[in-house]
Amino acid sequence: MKQLYIHTIGCQMNVYDSEQIAGALEEVGYRTTESAGQADLIILNTCSIREKAEQKVFSFLGRLTGLKKRNPRLIIAVGGCVAQQEGRRILNRMPHVDVVFGTQAIARIPEIITRVDQKRCRIVDTGDAADIDSFPSAFGRTEDLGISRFVTIMRGCDNFCAYCVVPYVRGRETSRKPEKIIDEIMRMVDGGAREVTLLGQNVNSYGKKEKLCTFPELLRRIDRIPGLRRIRFTTSHPKDLSASLMECFGDLEKLCHHIHLPVQSGADRILSQMNRKYTRAQYLDKIDRLRRICPDIAVSSDFIVGFPGETADDFEQTLDLMREVRFDSAFAFKYSDRPSAPSSRFSGKLPEEVKNERLQRLLDLQEEISSEKHRLLVGTTQPVLVEGASRKGGGNSGDGIQWTGRTSGNRIVNFSLDDTDLPADGIVGRILNLKIRKAYSHSLWGEVC
Repeated sequence: MKQLYIHTIGCQMNVYDSEQIAGALEEVGYRTTESAGQADLIILNTCSIREKAEQKVFSFLGRLTGLKKRNPRLIIAVGGCVAQQEGRRILNRMPHVDVVFGTQAIARIPEIITRVDQKRCRIVDTGDAADIDSFPSAFGRTEDLGISRFVTIMRGCDNFCAYCVVPYVRGRETSRKPEKIIDEIMRMVDGGAREVTLLGQNVNSYGKKEKLCTFPELLRRIDRIPGLRRIRFTTSHPKDLSASLMECFGDLEKLCHHIHLPVQSGADRILSQMNRKYTRAQYLDKIDRLRRICPDIAVSSDFIVGFPGETADDFEQTLDLMREVRFDSAFAFKYSDRPSAPSSRFSGKLPEEVKNERLQRLLDLQEEISSEKHRLLVGTTQPVLVEGASRKGGGNSGDGIQWTGRTSGNRIVNFSLDDTDLPADGIVGRILNLKIRKAYSHSLWGEVC
């Protein structure tokens, strides 16, 4: 059995893609390893959404030069968005790289790697996939992948936000057949999964182009799968957040009370330049409707600071929106030009020091809001899906074992089994009621009720 090492950079979609790649390569004799030094094949699965992620790609590849010198038969492959974007230029820049494969070449990976292994050639494959359902399932790997799993329900994007490269590197929207999705989830549940996160660049558009079932209809079908405890999804575009999807948060028992709804900016002028196709008022209206349907719903979001032409007043409107919505958590990024994205050609680019200062102010405000929301949970009882245990020397637990899980609202809760009658065996995958005793910036501490 040959050894495979996969390093993933980027989002949950990339994590799922890496699982697909590993599953496909098992069929041609590869088993994953945690050590790059022991690998016969190293795959870097990349992201180009942010400039920093792209920089990490070439930094990581540079560090592999020594391994290649020590083991000339080592195969080094680069996949994902940067591979799709750069293609053969990666081979020219990195002579020790053997394979460059794009976002739609995953089904062809076993054939590509086998050919390189046998013929010692270099290959670039950034072609399209004939069918989204030709992609290998992420399920089927022999090792335990945990009780929380990702499932891609669609790929690509048709929104063409001004700053984004997804339509160019992942293609246009394509949805999987609902029967394929249901079958994959059922097999995951049979294999021990208790929670699934449905993935797509815009899950709200699921099935529209192919005239399949709608996304709310898909959620209702998944909610009926026996043995499944929880359903999550990401990402949801505000302009397509329908009333029927909002109602699912009040109707479906297994749908977690959390939504990730990227707003990006609080200023209508910037939202228009970003081509987001909604206004500040429309976004706030949807937040209000969600909270009326599901009062305890947790809302997270994405922000881009320093978009070309963003004024001090535009940024203050973003901070004001944060204060009004009071997000449970948020991801924030400095704007950076991305190849092919229309905004790379916009005027009014802001200095780095301005973007840095605005980013820090936004992060500080969100930290304050998140901490306060966590403190309000102290004394409440929260159902927590136990995900696993980690060794914490000298930690809160007397036996050194700290267990961890998440609430329906996606908050991390750590706890121990000290002073309880619960056996450790079989606890993973169970939902326990925990009394929240302490609040930290990014997690909670609870006791088993």
